[in-house]
Amino acid sequence: MSSKNTTAEHKDEHISLLILGAGWMSTFLIPLLEREGIGFAATTTDGRDGTIRFRFDPDSNDPMPFRSLPYAETVLITFPLRGGSQTKHLVHMYESTHKCEPHYIQLGATSIWKAPTWQDETSPYEYADPRALAEDELMACSDGAVLNLAGLYGGSRQPRDWVDRVVKSKADLKGKGALHVVHGEDVARAIVALHRDFTPAKRWLISDMHVYDWWDLTQDWAIQALGSTENDSGAVDVSITKVEKQKKLLAWVGELMIEEGVRALPRDASSLGRALDGRGFWKRMGIWPTQGRVR
Repeated sequence: MSSKNTTAEHKDEHISLLILGAGWMSTFLIPLLEREGIGFAATTTDGRDGTIRFRFDPDSNDPMPFRSLPYAETVLITFPLRGGSQTKHLVHMYESTHKCEPHYIQLGATSIWKAPTWQDETSPYEYADPRALAEDELMACSDGAVLNLAGLYGGSRQPRDWVDRVVKSKADLKGKGALHVVHGEDVARAIVALHRDFTPAKRWLISDMHVYDWWDLTQDWAIQALGSTENDSGAVDVSITKVEKQKKLLAWVGELMIEEGVRALPRDASSLGRALDGRGFWKRMGIWPTQGRVR
């Protein structure tokens, strides 16, 4: 990972985008910034891979960590802030050490929307949620914008690998309704679009515009896994335990369809509980998700 325009001394630099917290998402964002010719710098807590060493401490008034950061047109905050005071402190420390008022973008999560109905960026949310409080404060104190992201996937992070974690029993599977995701490539495109066409004091819900049915995905992935359990010589290429788990998942899906009167998969979105409508942001920016359906 390299950060364009990053040198040993950063405080006098002027860049387009400052990434506070270059984690997993940056593996998609930084290549896009480089392709688009957008000047940027990125931080990590240890300064690895040519990034700026920076750790936000909400309890510290020491200006030195912030003075090491460059001037930026847009500041992207990738790590979660909790409560209004943390947001206000970060904004104050950056602006007081740089004498500028950039655009701020906070990455958040769609988990703040709880109602078991269709939800979009205008729907009521859990106002007391600590992350929602921080996001609201960013919009209030700096006219910042928020991208609330559905489940992130891409590269080595694949939704099919989540099944073992979230479905340990038939009861677990029975309780699974909708899954909402967005690919890292599309999140990167969303960040660049918002940087170029900033929407002050606006919260957006970001998804790939699909509502996936956990039962449907679980069945499909189990069939795929069982179909790939033999290598070219016909020998079993995975553990017996894994094979038995996939067979069990297939059986659970079928049994639940009978028990719950579900005639076909995928189930209708209206029967899956909370469903996220992610059209608004893409329509506003005049772009659309490019990664297609989860497979």
